[in-house]
Amino acid sequence: MALNIGMITFDSADPGPLATWWAEQTGGRIEQDNDGWFYVVGMPGTAQKLGFQKVPDPTPGKNRIHLDLVAPDLDAEVRRLVEAGASEVHRQDMGGFRWVTLTDPDGNQFCVAGGH
Repeated sequence: MALNIGMITFDSADPGPLATWWAEQTGGRIEQDNDGWFYVVGMPGTAQKLGFQKVPDPTPGKNRIHLDLVAPDLDAEVRRLVEAGASEVHRQDMGGFRWVTLTDPDGNQFCVAGGH
């Protein structure tokens, strides 16, 4: 037996705006809105989904799981994400492999790397 990822889920005090933000940033769309307490965003070109659930007390501090995303033009994508409401945390370059750590509007960290 093998496990497959069904969804990556974010806790949020207000999941609707966060689901909308991630849908806009990934080109995805909100596929489900369960009375404002759970949203599902379908990712374009894949069966992967992002979930956003309403919780009264999201875990404070650095999240222990994060998304690693790729973009053909790293610098342009980071500029676009910051203009859309993300915050840049850190830039890293390890032997020509570059990535940037950012936070979404709720403070969840994610990374964007240059890719093809």
